[in-house]
Amino acid sequence: MANVIIVGTQWGDEGKGKIVDIYARESDVIARFQGGNNAGHTLVVNGEQTILHLVPSGILHNRKICILGNGMVIDPSVLILEIEALREKNLFPPDTKLYISENAHIIMPYHKSLDGARELRKGAVKIGTTGRGIGPAYEDKITRTGIRLSDLLNGETFCEMLRRNVEEKNFYLTKFYNEKPVEYDAIFDEYSGYADRLREYAANTSLIIYNEIKKGSHVLFEGAQGCHLDIDYGTYPFVTSSNTSAGSACCGSGIGPTKIDAVVGICKAYTTRVGEGPFVTELTGETGERIQKAGAEFGATTGRKRRCGWLDMVLVKESIRISGITGIALTKLDVLTGIDPIKICVAYKTDTGEFTEYTPSDMKLFSQCRPVYEEMDGWSEDISKAKTMDELPVNTRKYIERLEALAGVDISLVSVGPERKETIMLDNPFA
Repeated sequence: MANVIIVGTQWGDEGKGKIVDIYARESDVIARFQGGNNAGHTLVVNGEQTILHLVPSGILHNRKICILGNGMVIDPSVLILEIEALREKNLFPPDTKLYISENAHIIMPYHKSLDGARELRKGAVKIGTTGRGIGPAYEDKITRTGIRLSDLLNGETFCEMLRRNVEEKNFYLTKFYNEKPVEYDAIFDEYSGYADRLREYAANTSLIIYNEIKKGSHVLFEGAQGCHLDIDYGTYPFVTSSNTSAGSACCGSGIGPTKIDAVVGICKAYTTRVGEGPFVTELTGETGERIQKAGAEFGATTGRKRRCGWLDMVLVKESIRISGITGIALTKLDVLTGIDPIKICVAYKTDTGEFTEYTPSDMKLFSQCRPVYEEMDGWSEDISKAKTMDELPVNTRKYIERLEALAGVDISLVSVGPERKETIMLDNPFA
């Protein structure tokens, strides 16, 4: 038995979808524990790309249990469309079960309206949200006015909660943001239909996971976004609205920390960021454009072009400390092929000193940080066919070895291409 958490070590988009898909072969249960459809995990199997926003990435494997945990916020329309699309493509295996936590909160139309209105009002100082209502849904959860799946499935409860919420949200939308109100009747009818569609998936998912662990099953906990988008430890306020670090896996799935055996941090061989916020190693010239094109760096959820830069090990080392990472899965190493030299950021420098172990909490200070780089020789050989470390070019191996030394933890997997088979497995956390 092994229970493993997967988290991103940067600002998301590290290639978690592929790694979850690979580790799902060894798992019996795959549980997503936070976030909503502001995340997108891209999988490539036999040349065909599948993008998942809510359904756990283990869904492509048969005889698995896939769980949307209580730490998530769920847009029913998006989830239903995603399930239907998987079934139409024959990508929802017949013996794989999908469950949604009864305690997961539901994204409502007024959440999306408020999300868009707030970003519009902020103008130049906007956060850069996806506009999908994630933040306002988590806000309602904290103020104890949110609607959970269990509330949605109880018609009388849903009616009462919706009426109160629509009254309050319409006050904000019309009086403060000068936006159109939402309509109670339309929402009630639409979401009552969603309730009928989702009822078969509703369950006490904490109990399901607990019983599977007691049976000796392998459980994979799938995170979304990355550690530096964590609401507490990320580059606030340019963060998401949930805890994206490893500790959230326990709260967001209902399992105690003593049940966790390993934490795998997904680290891209360079750094990217979507949306606003400081980015110390950002490359705005030719090299950045080359990485962006070679890595197909567009948001899987938003389609927005990702900002690209050299690998920032200050970010990665902080994620290792905060999430207790025991091994690193290095992704998109092939994208760096043909770039020479390659740089690694090992520290930040400011007019007042140097940061090597953590990122400044003060965003004004963070935006003034300058990178301290180490330079390494690049490689030009195609590495996508490599099956072992020995088959990689000498300079590629040196790059990996240096990252491992800087990180202070072992690299357990190296991805040399988007396909499942384009992977070098060095240490299986489920073994």
